[in-house]
Amino acid sequence: MERNKAAGNIEALLEEITALSREDQQLLRDLRKARADRAPADTGPETFGERTADRIAAIVGSWRFIIIQSTLLVAWLVLNLTAWIQAWDPYPFILLNLMLSFQAAYTAPIILMSQNRQAAIDRENQRGDYEVNLKAELEIELLHQKIDLLRAREIERLTRIIEELRQDLPSRR
Repeated sequence: MERNKAAGNIEALLEEITALSREDQQLLRDLRKARADRAPADTGPETFGERTADRIAAIVGSWRFIIIQSTLLVAWLVLNLTAWIQAWDPYPFILLNLMLSFQAAYTAPIILMSQNRQAAIDRENQRGDYEVNLKAELEIELLHQKIDLLRAREIERLTRIIEELRQDLPSRR
C-alpha cells in the first residue's frame, strides 16, 4: 500500500513537472516568435535634424572644442585688453557675453535632442536585454524542472529496487 501511495505521489509530481515544462516551452516559443517578428532597433540617425543634433553634440562635447573655444576666448580678451587692434569689445566684454549666451541658448536644446534620441535607443536596448534575461531565466527554470524530473524518476527506480529487494529478502532466509 505504501508503495502505491509513493508511486502515486511520484506520478503526480511527474505530471506537474511535465505540465510546467510544457508551459515554459510554450512561453519560450512565444518569446522567440515575438523577438523574430519585431524588426531590430534602428540605432542610426533617422532624420537630418537628428543627424545634425548628434554631430553638434559630439563636437561641443569634445576636448578639441573646449581647447579651441578657450584659445579664442583668451585671444579675444587679450586683444581687447591690450587694444593691440582697435578694442571692439572693451571691458566688461558685453559683445563676448552676448555671443556666449547665444551659443549656450542654441547649443543646449540641440544637445538635449541628441540625449533624448540616445535615451530612446538605450530604452530599446534595455527592452531587448530584458527579453534575453527572461528567456535565460525560463530556460534555467526548465533545466531545474528537468533535473527534478530525473531525480524523481531515479527515486522511483530506487524505490522499486528497494521494494524488490525487500520481497526477495524473506525468501532468502
